[in-house]
Amino acid sequence: MSLGKPTIKLVFMDDDMRDYAINEATKALETSNSEKLVASYMKMSFEKKYKSVWHCIVGRNFGAYVTHEVGRYIYFYIGQKGFLIWSTPS
Repeated sequence: MSLGKPTIKLVFMDDDMRDYAINEATKALETSNSEKLVASYMKMSFEKKYKSVWHCIVGRNFGAYVTHEVGRYIYFYIGQKGFLIWSTPS
């Protein structure tokens, strides 16, 4: 199933971390329709791989204003699902 091409709106992280975010988000969307489960999966996945405290919002219509660690923020869409992922200090 094609979910659409990722569209990055704003990114403050290295290329490897960005690619990881997009790949994990694609994998999560292919296995679940629940935005809550996808967000939970993304949070756990980032905390396991990159440590620190991570947060994730997934949805079609949301606003956010967050403070994040340097180099640990991304906002992108896959199809009509928006992903906001960021880290805060432990």
